[in-house]
Amino acid sequence: MRTGIRRGRALTLVTAAAAITFVLSACAPSAPEASSGPVEAGNDTLTIATTTDVVNYNPLIGNSRSDYWVTNLMYPHLLSIADDGKKEPQLATEWGYVDELTGYYEIRDDMTWSDGEPVTAEDVAWTMNAVKKDAPSGTFYGQLANFVSAEAVSDTRVEITLASPDTSIVEEIGFWGNVVPQHVFEKAESVATFANNGSDGGWVSAGPYLLTDVQVGQSYSMDRVDEYPLVEGGTPVAAKVVYRVFPDVNTEILALQSGEVDVIANALPPAQVEQLKATDGITVEEVVGLGYAHMTYNMTNPDLAKTEVRQALAHAVDYDAIRTVVLQGQAVSTGSSPLMPVLSDYYDKSIKEYDFDVDKSRELMESAGYTADASGNFPVSFRLIYSLQDSVTSQWAQLVKDSAAEAGITIELQGTERNTYLAQTNDGDYDIYAGNFAIMDDPVTNFTLSYLPGGAINYTLVDDPELNALIAKAAVTADSDEKISIMRDAAKIVHDEVYDNIMYTQNLYFAHSSKWEGFVTKPSELLSIVNPISVASAHKTAAQ
Repeated sequence: MRTGIRRGRALTLVTAAAAITFVLSACAPSAPEASSGPVEAGNDTLTIATTTDVVNYNPLIGNSRSDYWVTNLMYPHLLSIADDGKKEPQLATEWGYVDELTGYYEIRDDMTWSDGEPVTAEDVAWTMNAVKKDAPSGTFYGQLANFVSAEAVSDTRVEITLASPDTSIVEEIGFWGNVVPQHVFEKAESVATFANNGSDGGWVSAGPYLLTDVQVGQSYSMDRVDEYPLVEGGTPVAAKVVYRVFPDVNTEILALQSGEVDVIANALPPAQVEQLKATDGITVEEVVGLGYAHMTYNMTNPDLAKTEVRQALAHAVDYDAIRTVVLQGQAVSTGSSPLMPVLSDYYDKSIKEYDFDVDKSRELMESAGYTADASGNFPVSFRLIYSLQDSVTSQWAQLVKDSAAEAGITIELQGTERNTYLAQTNDGDYDIYAGNFAIMDDPVTNFTLSYLPGGAINYTLVDDPELNALIAKAAVTADSDEKISIMRDAAKIVHDEVYDNIMYTQNLYFAHSSKWEGFVTKPSELLSIVNPISVASAHKTAAQ
């Protein structure tokens, strides 16, 4: 359960020459409802199931879900997110623009690191500057293309200097970037290579929990931090949080049913949702989805560099069957557009989903210069990679292979464990990438990362001058109607050229023991019911 969120907006004017109005958002953190005041901190342990080990304890370079879930409980973000994609305060209380080349954040003055040092604007500015300088891999650095530097102008105010106007950067840095303790991380030669594995005296946290024990392949144990002002009552309720590692989601479900764990961190497979809803002792929570499942086609492959081949592959997918059979009707079409329906201001109903039409697919292959053999197969074969830990993608990848075969196109499936899959993705070691993004929250930023040359998640490796120009124009456009129009034009190019094949978007479902309550849902699988506020608020029911 959660309270309503108080929202306010004020306008900060930029220079007269720019004639642009920027929006400053300020509101109070969401908190769970309580009928009789805050729940008192107890001695319980909340056990959470995951399917992957932590790869990086450094939140500035984390790349797996377990990395994110564990480090998020220690290293705060400036901003969080609401169900409609709008940003909410976390460490920051206010944010916006002083002028077109200067952004700012005002931060809380009541947070401390677990070693007693205060969290200040110096930590925030140092973190941003270090990420810009050392260029660690990951989404945080990917947000900093127009970032020049940050300065703590007081204990609670950070101002950032931009290389060029960017109307998304303040919120995107605030949302995606963790803040780390300068007095710990500055000892490292580079934040891009700093292991932060606890070997130099343990970890330091400004979140609700502190990592205290690691058993690789088994568990990650975290102890409560006594003062955490973002949660109602100021103290996390559970005394300990333990992430347990399981081989797959089915084993996680068995562990939840047996009482071995209290929460499953990753989303439930669609086929399991109704069964678990009807299972005594288990509660299923619905979480708004802000991401999508997709396939991208590596354009460094000469065959996939041909638009007709990508279009042929797009028309050789039975999208409705995937959503009906694999997703059990729990997913909806985006119209094959990267602008999802949940982002209602941007969504363009005129962009239609690719038809499943194997005859059209064959015609496109022939127009691209390919001739089928006597068996009806074209002389091409594409290797599609996916994570075996992603049970949903594992299922629909097979359907993609089967329907492509009807069109005479051979697809070789290569499912691997998640960390190998991530390494292949980073190396461009694939013909077709199949996966999903948990949060695609800001269209301009998402397009920048996904479709500009050098974009951190440009898995098609596209470099389209017309698309590049539209994205660049949208980035400096503050008028909302004009920005929406530009982004719709950009989305049409992505759709028509098949730079990204968006399969569907869906709300997600998460399961926990009915013996626990007080979870605070946030959109996406990354945040879901294991976001810091939620984990710190969760508690045993009164009957326990």
